[in-house]
Amino acid sequence: VVAEGRNVSVNGAVVPEGHPYLHKGLGVAWPGDWVAVASSLGVRVAWDGYLAVTVTVEPELRGGTWGLCGTYTDDPADDFVRPDGDIAAFAAAFGNAWKVP
Repeated sequence: VVAEGRNVSVNGAVVPEGHPYLHKGLGVAWPGDWVAVASSLGVRVAWDGYLAVTVTVEPELRGGTWGLCGTYTDDPADDFVRPDGDIAAFAAAFGNAWKVP
């Protein structure tokens, strides 16, 4: 899924704004001023088209996530786990560790 402003595409096919999309466990919806992408894996990402992003994960995935969204364990001690498994001391170091080229 690629979203640029209010323009959304899935595998290169444009999803017209305001039109729901559902295919093979992936859904795109337009709640209010947001665009929301939900997968059958239990993850939902909503974006306002500018700066705000929310990520929601189903309870069944507790302890099974990794990366910028954290480990979903409710333990602050492992909130900043870097890709190498070490804990970053600061939020900026954590975010920078997950950058990709």
